[in-house]
Amino acid sequence: MNHVTQAPAPPAAARAPAAGRGRRAMARPPSRQWAAWAFLAPVVVYLAVFYAYPLYRNLDLSLRDYTVRSFVRGDAPFTGTANYAKVVADPTFGPALWHTVVFTVVSLAFQFTIGLALAMFFHRNFRLSATLRALFLVPWLLPLIVSSSTWSWMLNSDSGVVNAVLGAFGAAPVHWLTSPDWSLWSVVIANIWIGIPFNLVVLYSGLQAIDPVIYEAAELDGATGAQRFWRVTFPLLRPVSAITLLLGLVYTLKVFDIIWIMTRGGPSGSSTTFATWSYRLGFGNLLPAFGPGAAVGNLLIVMALVFGLVYIRLQRRQAF
Repeated sequence: MNHVTQAPAPPAAARAPAAGRGRRAMARPPSRQWAAWAFLAPVVVYLAVFYAYPLYRNLDLSLRDYTVRSFVRGDAPFTGTANYAKVVADPTFGPALWHTVVFTVVSLAFQFTIGLALAMFFHRNFRLSATLRALFLVPWLLPLIVSSSTWSWMLNSDSGVVNAVLGAFGAAPVHWLTSPDWSLWSVVIANIWIGIPFNLVVLYSGLQAIDPVIYEAAELDGATGAQRFWRVTFPLLRPVSAITLLLGLVYTLKVFDIIWIMTRGGPSGSSTTFATWSYRLGFGNLLPAFGPGAAVGNLLIVMALVFGLVYIRLQRRQAF
């Protein structure tokens, strides 16, 4: 019988130096660590100066009774949640919350639906597809003050283009910006028009990432156009759709320029949202209410944060 002899294992004392050398080799040199922190430092400073500090100041404003004098001197008394209680008890709170929800939900629904339809249309890559797609980016590239002013002129009750077209068909003029029944819908229409290009660009990119072989296989299996959309396109587009809706939600919640330029939240508060209400409280009066204005702004931040956490939770469920 052949016996295979094995070399005895080295003692622990002999193995320890080798293991130590391996750990030292895997450790990052101090110079590389300093270089990594140096590259990270500008980002940390930027986030601290432009995000962390303003959030802290806004929270401090909402917890104190600030006036113009105390704001300059920095000696405002601490009031706790009194500003939040004042805001919730204000008669403007309920309508402003409802207007914010309606403005956000309706804008997102139409922006996403129209953007997806246009993305599907341009996905066919017909002649002049790239040119027309570039033209659809114009509303997104224009400054908001230009877009809002243009819509204000178009929806003007006396000299607006929209009422002129309605009058050509025998319809009565509509007081788009001065009627409590129409002011909110006017700013919603303008915001939908401005937000469609963003949805178009992102969803079109998502469609480009879908392998055409999947469509060919579905067509060979006898799937109709509607079935290919609901069974192939929409499920594969779900991650892109989720991030599009989340970014659109965060942006739409804080829309201020469009509403303020077109209606200033009126008439009679009929188009007031949390964003315009916060601005009016803090800067729109002769005697600014810094505390309540900051409280409304913080409530808006909490709403966006809640929706962001919901999105992260849904993404984790899909991952598992």
